[in-house]
Amino acid sequence: MTEAAELPPVPEVAHEVFGDRYADAVRYAELLAEAGVQRGLIGPREVPRLWERHLLNCAVLSEVVPDGVTVCDVGSGAGLPGIPLALVRDDLKITLLEPLLRRTNFLTEVVELLGLDHVTVVRGRAEEVMGQLPAVHVVTARAVAPLDRLATWGIPLLRPYGEMLALKGDTAEEELKAAGAALSKLGAVETSVLQVGEGIVDPLSTVVRVEVGESPGGVRFAAKRAKAARTGRTRRRR
Repeated sequence: MTEAAELPPVPEVAHEVFGDRYADAVRYAELLAEAGVQRGLIGPREVPRLWERHLLNCAVLSEVVPDGVTVCDVGSGAGLPGIPLALVRDDLKITLLEPLLRRTNFLTEVVELLGLDHVTVVRGRAEEVMGQLPAVHVVTARAVAPLDRLATWGIPLLRPYGEMLALKGDTAEEELKAAGAALSKLGAVETSVLQVGEGIVDPLSTVVRVEVGESPGGVRFAAKRAKAARTGRTRRRR
């Protein structure tokens, strides 16, 4: 039996969630079950729960993403949550940021195959691209790192008054409490834990929202960001 054959039936709610992009969502699930497993991007045991645990779980993040903003999906991996978000929100301009070549190759193939013209794939680490990529309104992440470490990568990529939205599990409240001091140093001004996906996923998806003020990354990243921007301008002039 192939991995694709292990895919569960598509949930009825997927029609409602993905709308006109329903067929593309189905194709993405097939790609994850086939190439995604073959290339080691997801484990074969995840195939039977691709819809509930992965695609729908990520797509409902759209409930808390503002209209028409720029988004950077940090550590995008196999495209979660960035690609499901792109499938339900063509008003967003999304960058899938991922350091590993085999993953960026897969992401590029998926983006081209599904015709996601509002999505760009960038290979690199967050700390490397700061100042090279335009700052974004929203940073997203899922299963990348503990919140305090994730924040050091994601928050400096934000525009002033932007926000980081991290999909987390049952430990979200504890992680947020433990990361409080680190988040403050990084310029966070407000944090919250949200539940999204009512009537779509069970259990609900848990999102940690970290909103920043006028200095994303705090004082220690301001000089680094300015230096990176100057270096980028110098390279472009050559």
